Amino acid sequence: MMEMSIKNFNLHKLFLKALSNETRLLVLESLRIKPKCVSEISEDLSFEQSRISHSLKCLCNCGFVEVEREGKKRIYSLNKKTIIPLFETIDKHVAKYGQRLATCETLADVNARANLEV
Repeated sequence: MMEMSIKNFNLHKLFLKALSNETRLLVLESLRIKPKCVSEISEDLSFEQSRISHSLKCLCNCGFVEVEREGKKRIYSLNKKTIIPLFETIDKHVAKYGQRLATCETLADVNARANLEV
């Protein structure tokens, strides 16, 4: 069995916790399309800018998202070295095991199942 230090285990938990928040995950999905400023993400998701800004602060701090200045705007993009490849791997996994995920009783989520059945 692979040994993992308590510190690394806790960091892995925090990494997955960052992805498990619906708003943060939606922000990441929005940025998969193209780099955007807060107002563009807010418009895409129909969320208040403060909610997007709060999520972006966490995502930037944790290295999921990078930011560049373009004049007065801050343009956010996914971390190309780690997060884009991660989403590509997730996409492959979901393509192969999506039905199992959707029907897993342990992960049962009535709302998610309803959306998958459409």
